[in-house]
This record gives sequence, C-alpha cells and structure tokens, in this order.
Amino acid sequence: MSDFVIYEQSGGVVTLTLNDPDRRNALSTQAQYDAVVEACQKVDADPSVKCVILTGAGSAFCSGGNIKDMQYKTGISAGTPYNIARNYRVGIQRISLAVYNLETPSIAAVNGPAIGAGCDLSCMCDIRIASDRAKFAESFVKLGITPGDGGAWLLPRVVGYPKAYEMAFTGDILTAQEALDCGLVSRVVPAEALMDEARALAGRIAANSGAALRMAKRLIREGMHSTIDSALTLAGTTQAIAHFTPEHDAAIQAYVAEQERRRA
Repeated sequence: MSDFVIYEQSGGVVTLTLNDPDRRNALSTQAQYDAVVEACQKVDADPSVKCVILTGAGSAFCSGGNIKDMQYKTGISAGTPYNIARNYRVGIQRISLAVYNLETPSIAAVNGPAIGAGCDLSCMCDIRIASDRAKFAESFVKLGITPGDGGAWLLPRVVGYPKAYEMAFTGDILTAQEALDCGLVSRVVPAEALMDEARALAGRIAANSGAALRMAKRLIREGMHSTIDSALTLAGTTQAIAHFTPEHDAAIQAYVAEQERRRA
C-alpha cells in the first residue's frame, strides 16, 4: 500500500487516512489516485470489512487538486484537450468510481477543509461527519473550471439541486454549521472528538451482518434510478439471499433467546 493512504483495520472497520499533510492531502499524482483505488479494492476483496472511514492527516481533509499543475499545464492538466480529458478518466475519476462504488458503508470523517475535489471526495461516501474545523467548497468555478471528478453528479444527490447550484455557481465556502444546515453533513462534533464519533458510528454499523449491509447499500443505490417494480424485484432477491446467511440464523436465535429470557 502507498504511503499516501494509511490502511488500518480494527475488527470490521477499516480507516483510510490520506497522508500528505504538508500538501493538505491534495490529489495531484497518478500514484495517489492509484493508492486510493487500491485501498478500495482491498476493502471490497475482504468480506470481514463491514464499514470504512475516510479521513485526512493533519489539518485538512483534502484541499482538492494541484494548482501548480493547472498553472504550468503539467500532471493531469498536461497536453491537448483530448489528453486532459483522458488524464481525468484514467486519473482522479477512478477515485470517484472506487470510493462511490465501495460495497461496504462508508463514512467521511471530515477533519478540516474539504475544497473542490475534497468536497466531492466527501460526497463519494455514504455518510459525512464534520469536525467543527471543517469547511466545504465546490470551488471549481473560482478557477474557471468545472467539477471534473464528478461533483456535478455527486453533490445534488447529497444536498439537492438548488443548493448544489448555489455552491457550484458561487464557489462559496461553507462552515461546518452551514454544511449541517443544508444536509451536506449529518453531524458536527468538536475536532478532538471527530474520530471517536466516527468509530462509534462505524462500530454500530459493523455490529450488523456484513452481507446484509452490502445488500442494503446496493438496494438504496439501485433505488436512485430504478422503477418501483424493479426495486421490489431486487429487494425480494436480496431478502431471499439474506434468509440463508448464517448471520440471519444467529440473529433470529439471539432474538428468540432474549424473548424467552424476558418471559422467564
């Protein structure tokens, strides 16, 4: 695993930490893109993982892309328009697909500024918890560019279209409280309590059946674009599978035993 992503597992919970604090965890090199993708692939390949926490080392969650690459037309900004489009497709957009398509529930523990691609990275996760030091901005327009990593698709699904338009058209920075008010995050906690809160939530998630969690996430995702008929068919199929898992049998037995204990 690359030094850019610290991969730590405790029980059923994996914590992925972007680890370039001197550059505020900016996403700027192919090696970094590959490291995030590889970490996500490792998570999905391990059935013992039930929840993922994504956070940043140092004072920032992720400061976005590399401004110098834009200035000097290097890195992802190098070459012709066709080259740049391809650079995005084989570069940072692979992160968008890898994080958003994680099979397990994911939590962004936003410890500090999440700007541009950093804001979008948080939206790739299922749940966002913010430190009171966090800030968010869909700031691409401030640089005369567009959300090349999929933010225009991700952000409206989190905050709704009117707020997404406002954020994308102004590039304004939101405080943690403003992010809470518009539904971008589900809670704001003191900075020193952020990881404890994230781990506690992840622990409550990971206490449940891994198979059921993955299937429930798939049901919710498919429901974003399917008809009610298709959604019900898939729900019935996943339910049938779940009924034959050992986790289901164990949960039923524990429930029945608890009811009998209470009646005794």
